[in-house]
This record gives sequence, structure tokens and C-alpha cells, in this order.
Amino acid sequence: METQCISHVELDETTILWRNADVEQERNIALADLIEENSFTPLRAVENGAQGPWRLRLSIQDGRLSMVISDSQGEAVDTITLGLARLRRPVREYFAICDSYFKAVRRASAQEIETVDMARRATHDQATRLLLEAMEDKIETDFATARRLFTLICVLHIKA
Repeated sequence: METQCISHVELDETTILWRNADVEQERNIALADLIEENSFTPLRAVENGAQGPWRLRLSIQDGRLSMVISDSQGEAVDTITLGLARLRRPVREYFAICDSYFKAVRRASAQEIETVDMARRATHDQATRLLLEAMEDKIETDFATARRLFTLICVLHIKA
């Protein structure tokens, strides 16, 4: 069994005040894809002798992302806190483009949907690169894992 991976993800549901069916579907897909295939090495925990697979709890605390990392037995081995200032604008842009995408899916032509989807993916990729920079020296991961984590960070940002 791969040990440098996430085996379980929990979102702090108290920070999520509202979400619609589209957002719920995105959340479920991101969670399933993340658990199915990921690469995740919390560097400080590994340096201190902890071993995965890892359990991850994500929440927003005082405007910062809190990542509580536990070992497979549920013993907390590290908490990583990331400032989200650099992600605020990409999160807003991603919400706006997703809103356009979900509207387009319901009533636009295939070409219009494809155009909006390309913009959505580009925004998502740009934000993922920023997240990778923020996690540098804290968590070693790949682009696909960081991309799914960004989706979950967006879910945590939804307010009524």
C-alpha cells in the first residue's frame, strides 16, 4: 500500500454555509478522485518519523487554510496553516467562471460550453500553481492532487 498518500479527507462542514447541487457534485467528484489517486507527503511529519497513509482535515480558521494531518490511526502528526491571501482572487474568479459554466450547461450551445469550460480549466490550473507555491517546503505533492485540494478549498469558501 502506498504510504505517501491521503486515505481520508474531512471538510469542516461548519465553515460551509450553503452550496447548491452543482457545487455538491464538484465536491463529491474532487473527494472521490483525491482518495482514488494522490501523492501527498507532509514534510515535517515525515521528518519527525510519522508515516502515512494520511488522514486530512481541511478548514478555514481566521481566513487561513488549516490542514490537520493525522496518521492512519487518527493520531494528529502535524497542522499546516496556509495564508489564503494569494488565493482570494483566483477563488473569486473560479466561482464566477463556474457560475457561467453551470448556466451555460443548461442553455448554451456545445461550442459556448466548451469555451467557458476551457476558461474554467485555465483558471483552475492557475490557482493550482499558486497553491503549489504556498505548500512548497511544507507538503510535497503533484499537480493533480493540488488541483483537487483547490476545489475543496473553494467549497470551504462558499458563504450564503
